[in-house]
Amino acid sequence: MKTYQADQIKNIALLGNSGSGKTTLAEAMLFNGGVIERRGTVEGRNSVSDYRPIEHENGNSIYSTVLYTEFQNTKINILDTPGLDDFSGGVISSLYASDCTVMTINVQNGVEVGTEIHFRHAEKENKPLILVVNGLDHEKANFEKSVEMLRERLSSNIALIQYPVNEGTGFNTIIDVLKMKMLRYSKDGGKAEVLEIPADQADRAAELHSALVEKAAESDESLMELFFANDTLSEDEIRKGIAKGILTRGLFPVLCVSAKNNTGVDRVLEFIASEAPSILHMPAPVNSKGNTVKADPAGPASVYVFKSAIEEHIGEINYFRVYSGKITENLDVINSNNGSKERLSQIYISAGKNRTRVPELNTGDIGAFVKLKNTKTGHTLNAPGNDWSYSGVKFPEPKYRTAIKAQSESDDEKLGEALNKIHLEDPTISIEYSKELKQIIVHGQGEYHLNIMKWHLDNIYKIPTNYNPPKIPYRETITKTAQADYRHKKQSGGAGQFGEVHMIIEPYEEGSKEVSMMKIGGKELKISVRDKEEVALPWGGKLVYCNCIVGGSIDARFMPAILKGIMEKMEVGPLTGSYARDIRVYVYDGKMHPVDSNEISFRLAGRNAFSTAFKNAGPKILEPVYDVEIFVPSDRMGDVISDLQGRRGMVLGMASEKRFEVIKAKVPLAEMNKYSTALSSITGGRAMYSMKFAEYAQVPGDVQDSVIKAYSEEEEEE
Repeated sequence: MKTYQADQIKNIALLGNSGSGKTTLAEAMLFNGGVIERRGTVEGRNSVSDYRPIEHENGNSIYSTVLYTEFQNTKINILDTPGLDDFSGGVISSLYASDCTVMTINVQNGVEVGTEIHFRHAEKENKPLILVVNGLDHEKANFEKSVEMLRERLSSNIALIQYPVNEGTGFNTIIDVLKMKMLRYSKDGGKAEVLEIPADQADRAAELHSALVEKAAESDESLMELFFANDTLSEDEIRKGIAKGILTRGLFPVLCVSAKNNTGVDRVLEFIASEAPSILHMPAPVNSKGNTVKADPAGPASVYVFKSAIEEHIGEINYFRVYSGKITENLDVINSNNGSKERLSQIYISAGKNRTRVPELNTGDIGAFVKLKNTKTGHTLNAPGNDWSYSGVKFPEPKYRTAIKAQSESDDEKLGEALNKIHLEDPTISIEYSKELKQIIVHGQGEYHLNIMKWHLDNIYKIPTNYNPPKIPYRETITKTAQADYRHKKQSGGAGQFGEVHMIIEPYEEGSKEVSMMKIGGKELKISVRDKEEVALPWGGKLVYCNCIVGGSIDARFMPAILKGIMEKMEVGPLTGSYARDIRVYVYDGKMHPVDSNEISFRLAGRNAFSTAFKNAGPKILEPVYDVEIFVPSDRMGDVISDLQGRRGMVLGMASEKRFEVIKAKVPLAEMNKYSTALSSITGGRAMYSMKFAEYAQVPGDVQDSVIKAYSEEEEEE
């Protein structure tokens, strides 16, 4: 295979709703470019893109797949992405590695849920977009309705490059209003026969051509001047305007295909090769040093790994994009993320599971490494002397969580290894080993997302597992001041144990001052803080430990032991066994024995005094509360708000943003279990949401009672 230069390489992310024909279109693109000799099908389970067993079983794309084709002296790298939002990680990483997106539209359904969601992803990443209306051979094809929906739901900047002459069964003819020619295909598709536009189509073609000329002229001031002067533009001038309009997202061109019949696919490839932007046109990425990395073929070699996979008999594969310079086999590079050295002994280009070894790849190209030692998704590999990295793919925050447990304890170690491998392939699945909850918590993008993960554990890794409701990481604190003292005394021959501790505890708030007087047993007690230690707790909040001992009633060497005893009880709150936080402790008196006092005595005395005081200080449960942002169609907003209120959510505000309503709310984590499934049901799958930890807040009394009761029942069972 020839080595392509940066201006000969186009990288596209193939987006669209599930079932819109992305994989079938990719198959036809590879066939037209001569990369494959025969087109496979999703139904036949033999497509290049969907080659994994889970994709065969489910009949849709689960992972993004790296492909390529060659057309008109251009290498087109294709990143075929999943259509379901649960697998948005593949979409986000593919957008990062591409310069342009091609979105397929199912002509029977027009703009679907996934279409809107993927359009928003491309919009957020500021990626140019080409629209391909697919399935025009279907008996229910409705091109005009689809275009109308594109303008209503996506953008008014829709520009028709083509329209079908005979949509429906028998579809084989397209009018191209850029070329002003008619394209007719045989029943096997392939290369079009180029004909003059017939008289019965001349008026419509002329009208759409004029609209396209105006759209193209709007993209460039010099073209606008030419248009005003000549009342038209040449084909080359129109192409220049279209290319600039695509680049700035001021124009979204629409082409027509039947991917299944390979009709119109050659023209899509030609359009991508000539009009889609390359890395040379796109904004240069900014590295960790704050400098832009120019797409310079003569610059230092620099690549970013945007995807990793594990395949049987091969092991780990890292897919990368070259941002600068040239990479060659046996090139020595530095991993800027961990400082390790790597040798690029083998470089491949990929078409699904088929890989072709190549000696080098230039700026802008996409390829794959195998057998690297310390390189993962998100890592930057540079020529020695360049220690910067890229900020990389920003994967969406998790939306769904569940606890997982191997059915057999003997599989616990194997489960941990398998989960780490799954996270490597799909970074939107994150694993949390919670000592606090005594559970392994798996976070993902939705219920279906984690069900697919379980399929892999059951069928690929052969580890039977169960999903359980995840516990909530509650916190405990106090609401009032309390005093307690405790004497630990033990005598059993020889040296005994003796320690007595008197303490006061109170709620702690950031910035609050220590008290100087306390009323204990009806008497005023002066508190003099001699020493203070602020402990930032690993689980959030603080413990402020005040040494108020006067007269040497407790030796200073025993104060750390008292703190250790307090910390032991901070880790097991009395209400639900959760971590305690935000408490100030005053140790103001006590007693010791010249022989029997030791560290363990004061640790136990401190622990028990603290436990007693805690129970008398109005203990309360705090729960994690999340900021939730929901994009929802306006006609479903009332239902969504009503559901949030039923989840103890507090709506903070509403706004309109690009054809959607945005609801911002605070919702307790305890009420967000399976929310992705519920929201999809309420909105017909058209809503999208994100959530991020906000704070801990006190739970209502009735909720606290039910949580304590549930904890007590669980303790009794154990």
